[in-house]
Amino acid sequence: MSNDKKKPIRTIEEINEKIKKGDVVVVTADEMTKIVKEEGAEKAAKEIDVVTTGTFGMMCSSGAFLNFGHSDPPVKIKRVWLNDVEATAGLAAVDAYIGATRPSRTLGIEYGGGHVIEDLVKGKEIEVEIEGYGTDCYPVKKLETIITIHDLNQAIMVNPRNAYQKYAAATNSSDRTIYTYMGTLLPNYGNVTFSGAGELSPLMNDPDYETIGLGTRIFLGGAQGYVIGEGTQHNPKTQFGTLMVKGNLKEMDPRYVRGATVYRYGSSLFIGVGIPIPILNVGLAEKTGISDEEIFVPIVDYGVPRRADLRPVVRKVSYAELKSGKVEINGMSVRTSPVSSFKMAKEIAETLKKWIEQGEFFLTLPVERVPLDREFRPMPLRKTLRVKDVMVRDVITAKESDSIENVAKIMIEKEINHLPVVDENNKLVGIVTSWDISKAVAQGLDTLDKIMTREVITATEDEPLEEVAKKLSKFNISGLPVVDKEKKVIGIITSSDLSRVWGSKK
Repeated sequence: MSNDKKKPIRTIEEINEKIKKGDVVVVTADEMTKIVKEEGAEKAAKEIDVVTTGTFGMMCSSGAFLNFGHSDPPVKIKRVWLNDVEATAGLAAVDAYIGATRPSRTLGIEYGGGHVIEDLVKGKEIEVEIEGYGTDCYPVKKLETIITIHDLNQAIMVNPRNAYQKYAAATNSSDRTIYTYMGTLLPNYGNVTFSGAGELSPLMNDPDYETIGLGTRIFLGGAQGYVIGEGTQHNPKTQFGTLMVKGNLKEMDPRYVRGATVYRYGSSLFIGVGIPIPILNVGLAEKTGISDEEIFVPIVDYGVPRRADLRPVVRKVSYAELKSGKVEINGMSVRTSPVSSFKMAKEIAETLKKWIEQGEFFLTLPVERVPLDREFRPMPLRKTLRVKDVMVRDVITAKESDSIENVAKIMIEKEINHLPVVDENNKLVGIVTSWDISKAVAQGLDTLDKIMTREVITATEDEPLEEVAKKLSKFNISGLPVVDKEKKVIGIITSSDLSRVWGSKK
């Protein structure tokens, strides 16, 4: 950006003075996009004081610090449950942190920490069960009570990671339905899901964090909150920045704080976040003029069970294309659906605009900007074994037309219990087990095509062994063919292989 575009045209103090007088000019980010497109950034910079943004989506890395006050006799909390959802103790005697994704002991993921937080904000009664250490100064070992948010001394929302700058879209190339934090993904690229607010996204409107950092006042859950620093997994170099934020839970509105359960994935919390961007120079006016057509994200294949940055990228698309309801993948028209709410994001931006115009919300400059030089580093898995480290590579296969008798002889001779069935190109078409062969002999069947399982659960050579173990347990099977990207059989891995490896490490 040229120095001319960074030249100051107004200050935060001047904007706040205009807020006091009631003559501040505020527009939402999507309105600013149209203004910049029609009138240009320089004219927009002269006319507009503040641009408001908004996002409303599932933000798993959220939670709240709660102080219960001292009981009589007093208790030092060892473990504590709120509506049967455990909060994290170990924060002095009567403090705890409840995380949004913690599941209920009895209801599992159908009710979790996010739901407890929503119920607190709604003023509902919460059942509390406490286990104490039973020390001389904190003698109570068991305590049960009922509280509301009004009984708590403090209820402070502190979210380690909120308001992703943008979010990768998700699809699934595998031949089975999978269940993820991006929702249900249908097989064979059956759908695409996506998140984020596009041109309304707070961090897309100030990607260089000129006005966002420690101390920036924001809209959080329907109340005024603050940025307290960079969020966990902050990755600004790839435009996947995040924020750590806090606010008073007692002041929040349940419309913008909603517990949720993602089917067969877990519980979480939908949070509304909005950030005002003061137009201090022409450069900021230009940045807040960004449109959905200019924001691109990768469509990532969640059918490959790898770390997010190692999953294959199918293609890159703009938010405009995602919002259209369909995208093209390999010549196919694939429907898209958001897992966040653009309607609520717009409402948040409008609400924040109203607060500023009515003199209820003043802007702050950060005392420390969010850093731009952070690099996201994955967890080092120096001891993790993968399928390729264990699988049998000289795998014996069969054809659909092979006789039951010959296959039975091979399995006995080679002492194997699983036999992948392939076509003439060595692509997997099915699998048979020694149990299948035994039943076929008893029933007088003659060829494999009559007994083989056609919907085969498979593994890839880069999969961690833990993922293989989960598949074996989930589907109650004892072996998986290992296939490449073209579904060609390159090996096989069994529960015996896992037992041999893990047993040797004990």
